[in-house]
Amino acid sequence: MLRIMLVAAGLAITPVAAFAHSCPVLMGEIDAALPDAELSSEDAAKVAELRARGEELHGAGDHDGSMAALEEAKALLGL
Repeated sequence: MLRIMLVAAGLAITPVAAFAHSCPVLMGEIDAALPDAELSSEDAAKVAELRARGEELHGAGDHDGSMAALEEAKALLGL
């Protein structure tokens, strides 16, 4: 019985771990939304800067930093 509970708990946690750092997904969402976004030139530049920073951090292995930058960009886009 304990074994079944441990397996069930492991399976329940697996999807969360798989999506914990979805940097490429966020980059795709930003890329899709930016061309049609109604932003000031300053905000559009800030979104582009944050998106580039997120990609840079992702490539360097700093996924928490990447997610923070990408989430900030999404917030500016209203996503």
